[in-house]
Amino acid sequence: MMNQNWRDLTFLHWAVDPDEVAHRMPPGVRPDTLDGVTYVGLIPFRMVGAGIAGGPGIPWLGSFLETNVRLYSVDDTGRRGIVFLSLDADRAAVVVGARAAFGLPYRWARMRYRKSGDVHSYDTQLRHPGTRAESRIVIRPGARRRSTELDDFVSARWGLHVHWWGRTLYVPNHHEAWPVHDAEVLVLDDGLLASVGLPDLAARPPDHVAFSPGVHTEFGFPGDAARPRRS
Repeated sequence: MMNQNWRDLTFLHWAVDPDEVAHRMPPGVRPDTLDGVTYVGLIPFRMVGAGIAGGPGIPWLGSFLETNVRLYSVDDTGRRGIVFLSLDADRAAVVVGARAAFGLPYRWARMRYRKSGDVHSYDTQLRHPGTRAESRIVIRPGARRRSTELDDFVSARWGLHVHWWGRTLYVPNHHEAWPVHDAEVLVLDDGLLASVGLPDLAARPPDHVAFSPGVHTEFGFPGDAARPRRS
């Protein structure tokens, strides 16, 4: 269906009780867990050269900044995925198109990404009607590490779950294993978590921090989440 390049991505995660977020899952989907907890992710990155099917990146429209707040899901067929609570982007046309085509909770925002030496900074200011929130994240990546069990839990996701027009859909994707680096949080002043109904998380340090230079991914067409995969 489409291909995308995700670049300069920061993973920030907070452990939560699955019962706290179970009501945010679409029908037929439940929180995925690791050692009895699930995670809320705050993920800023650069989208670069997104294209239709296997084609080249769409000029201007295919490259933008994004920050998403997400949960980790598993459906009744055992497929592990992601449920987005918000996806903030600085391309209004992308926001309108993604909301209309797939029901994804995209929001328009003013955003800035800067790299100074080895320090990466991400700034977001929502422009979405009826919602006001800002976020500033500054991190310093370190050495590449062997991925941990938690790294794999939050990154080895081959699809997303979304409820749209009365159906829970599963949209598959494929990408190589994420190259994961250590990272130090220098600044975390976030209101995006609170804007989706999770006001207390950003007040405490994240339980998982990582950085990745990125991956290339390809998305398939959506299907019903209750439909089992072909072997």
